[in-house]
Amino acid sequence: MSNVESDPQELLCHGTPSVAAGVEVLFPRLVPLGGPRAMTVRRTLPQRSRSLIGAWCFVDHYGPDSIGSSGGMAVPPHPHTGLQTISWLFSGEIEHSDSAGHQAVVRPGQLNLMTAGRGISHSEYSTQDTTVLHGVQLWTALPAHSRFTEPGFERYSPVPVRLPGATVSVFLGEAAGQHSPVNTFSPLVGAEIMLDAGACLVMDVAPGFEHGFLVDYGSPAVAGTVVEAGGLAFIATGSATVELRAGTGPVRLLLIGGEPLNESIVMWWNFIGRSHAEIVAFRADWQHAVDRAQGADPTDGTASGPNSSGDGSFPAGSGLPANVTSFTLPAPAAGRGDAPLPAPALPTVQLRPRSNPN
Repeated sequence: MSNVESDPQELLCHGTPSVAAGVEVLFPRLVPLGGPRAMTVRRTLPQRSRSLIGAWCFVDHYGPDSIGSSGGMAVPPHPHTGLQTISWLFSGEIEHSDSAGHQAVVRPGQLNLMTAGRGISHSEYSTQDTTVLHGVQLWTALPAHSRFTEPGFERYSPVPVRLPGATVSVFLGEAAGQHSPVNTFSPLVGAEIMLDAGACLVMDVAPGFEHGFLVDYGSPAVAGTVVEAGGLAFIATGSATVELRAGTGPVRLLLIGGEPLNESIVMWWNFIGRSHAEIVAFRADWQHAVDRAQGADPTDGTASGPNSSGDGSFPAGSGLPANVTSFTLPAPAAGRGDAPLPAPALPTVQLRPRSNPN
């Protein structure tokens, strides 16, 4: 599930984080995705105070939602650049279809990772058999050296590992003695952690990583700081262990982390680039694909259609390399024929690069 807001804001989350004993607790804001019966997600990253945790740049947490009342997930074809999307479900199923030719059903406990690279489009719909949808979608920003890589898609089902008082499923990188074979472009870690009521887990972590712990349910103490459900605890580099204490009830949380990206990114709608000009080019290219799919001539006024030259490449002046080609549309998901999402209007001010404070 992606950022389908009709008026995406450059700074997505507001409010003041809570900081205690080296733990910064980030609070989510509610974001409705689409029309009156659309899903509402809890977005904890990016924040005004923090844009990145390692290369992780976007955290949406949703459910458990009854499909009968929420309408489920229904995200027509839309684009991405310069990132990887990580889908992780706790319940329900989602049909995925992308322009690189991949079609898959996302299921609980199974990582589905899509690499956008130089550009990909995809659609996501909850399945007809889904009654309750609950999970997260996460993005990681691709570093400069690989952000124009070829689009791709990978799946992986980690084997849950039982530790004293806890169960850990590692879907990216290494943790708890487990290793995920999935390809990443910077050092990352991602895992689901279940704590029994009253359990305390002292977890080894990489001192060179920034870490975040997103609480799905329960009220655990993360490194001594209590974090309520929906909150995300951030811990800076330098820690070799983190204590997770469940308290009186069971806990489920998600671990994300990685080496600091140490790059500035420009992030708007579903695009990650390095300059305002790149985002303008990506947007114009996607709108050109939308117009073409609807049988219309491109009418977008922000830039000439990248395919107007007939070679499928971006125009001179976009700042993009010659091997970056324009968007195509995914094959329709089974039983779906929704039109692709049009690109929102760009803000009237220059998009600003964002990075974390030193």
